[in-house]
Amino acid sequence: MKKWLTSFVLLAAALFSLAAQDNPYGIDQEFHKLLEEAMHLEGKIGFDSANSALLSKAIEKGDTKAQTLYYVERLKNATALLKDKKNTTQAEDENILKYMEDLKRVASDLGETKFFYQAYDIVQSYYYIHGKLVHTMELVQDMREQAVARKEPYGIWMGNRYLISLYIAQNDYISAKKYIKEAIRVYETTDDPTIRKESATRLYCDMSDTFPIGNDSVPYFLAKAEAARKQHMDTLRYEYHHAKLAAFQQDVKAYEYARDYCLSDSHLHMVSTTAPTMFGYIDRLVYGNQIDEFDFVTMSKHLREVKYIANIAEEYGRKELAFKIEKNLVAYEERVLAAANQSKLAEIEAKMGNDVLSAKISEETHRAQRAMRMVMLLIIAILLVITVFMVFYALNLRKTNEKVRMADAAKTRFVQNMSHEVRTPLNAIVGFSQLLSLPDGSFPEEEKEEFAGHIVNNTKMLTMLLDDILNASAMDSGNYRITYEDGEMHYMAQAAISSAEHRLQPGVRMYYQPCQEEPFNFSTDPRRVQQILINLLTNACKHTASGEIRLASSLTENPGFVTYSVTDTGTGVPPEQAEKIFERFAKLNDFVQGTGLGLSICRDIAGRMGAKVYLDTTYTAGGARFVFAIPCNPAPQQ
Repeated sequence: MKKWLTSFVLLAAALFSLAAQDNPYGIDQEFHKLLEEAMHLEGKIGFDSANSALLSKAIEKGDTKAQTLYYVERLKNATALLKDKKNTTQAEDENILKYMEDLKRVASDLGETKFFYQAYDIVQSYYYIHGKLVHTMELVQDMREQAVARKEPYGIWMGNRYLISLYIAQNDYISAKKYIKEAIRVYETTDDPTIRKESATRLYCDMSDTFPIGNDSVPYFLAKAEAARKQHMDTLRYEYHHAKLAAFQQDVKAYEYARDYCLSDSHLHMVSTTAPTMFGYIDRLVYGNQIDEFDFVTMSKHLREVKYIANIAEEYGRKELAFKIEKNLVAYEERVLAAANQSKLAEIEAKMGNDVLSAKISEETHRAQRAMRMVMLLIIAILLVITVFMVFYALNLRKTNEKVRMADAAKTRFVQNMSHEVRTPLNAIVGFSQLLSLPDGSFPEEEKEEFAGHIVNNTKMLTMLLDDILNASAMDSGNYRITYEDGEMHYMAQAAISSAEHRLQPGVRMYYQPCQEEPFNFSTDPRRVQQILINLLTNACKHTASGEIRLASSLTENPGFVTYSVTDTGTGVPPEQAEKIFERFAKLNDFVQGTGLGLSICRDIAGRMGAKVYLDTTYTAGGARFVFAIPCNPAPQQ
């Protein structure tokens, strides 16, 4: 009887303990009551006393989570005291950072990892509310780097999500895409229970937004978003994105269902405050009604929706309306970007001081000028080496007078072509660098940023030309190596498209058409595969002024091979030139930029991998179709 009574008392005590911790923080109910009192007094008189009571009781009973929550509340209270202040001082910001470091230190010492990253969360919100976007971005970047260094998936996950939100808030989906990919990778590979309890629907929806609405990746990621739903907001967010896609695909029934679902939900504003207005415009396009005026003031809150409306208008044959919307969108984005850059510059000046900033700009200008001189000398040296190389090449081919003449002509064309190709971006780099070196006040800051952008673009163009030459040289010297590892068919194709998209001419669409949705892994050199695909896509971009460029994959076109094909609607290649275009320095159109080495390099790399690159001469639908077939089981390297 006594033993039974003892067991009953222990069971009752255990049940009481579980009930006592029935709160979001999983702490003793006595601590939770003290915590709620402190939270209620955040930013008010009496907070310090209430929060100190929580700390004393937590230390007394040795509860590390409750002790850490004291520091969480102290940081939250410090930011609450300043929430209504328009401009905070440097001393106030430093005090906030001191409290943040205290919380990070205590969370690390007591093993409460979640609160280590909550410190960053609280302070980034404080910076964002006060319009300090540069500070916010720096803080979140630091959080992500800390998590990577500490190898903590939760911190990497949260850091990526914060960066995604910040970039999307600025309508910068290009920058956000990198962090969306990383967050998806962490979610799909981690076994962290805190992360797994979250839903990935929003990530997949955001990922679909980084592609043009007609891209095949949009329905792929929306299907993943639908499958990942865990709560009501997931379904609402999915239907919001599905409605836009259905309208673009002219699936009126599916569009009406998704639209009505969204409009009937009182939480729609949490997904998009401008969604009702957007659906109003889409309705008029779907049902063939006129759109006389477009409310940019309202729709400017969500520029991605404006882009969708323009795409849908074009799909329904309303090209003039689509052009008008796109034109206004570009003008608006330029104004917003200029204002945002001005705001960021003002924040940087306040952070560094005007004198320090001016000195740094001057130093960077001089450094850029020195770099440009070095680039010029390097280019001259490379051209001399190329000339000597071509002369040597011509002498070795001197078996007949005709071969000598042809080699000399090839050398002359190549040197002339290279001189022109190199001089074009080089002149732009030197010219805009000289403009940047003029005394302060010669140009507004926004024009200087535009000059800097031109320098970056032309430097990339110059780098691409030099890479072609260096790759050809590496092939000749035998220093080019193929390294085999696992490669995934879809990933390599999508990565190549991402790298080549910026070379598209206006109005041309580029997309990937996979042979199957499931991933397919095989042994290859992923870096070399992507290099060949990028070269083929870039070549298509040069020769396609309108229409589309399609990268497709197939496992059946050449059995035992993964076959990629790049099909464009460009100028095409005469069948009799099908092999000539793979010769070095061969160019069918001297007015198109390039060294004439790209296709030759593709074939050389493919040959080293046991692969094949060729022009499909049976293709007659307009434009050209290049084929790249890679063995699924390559022969061992000798």
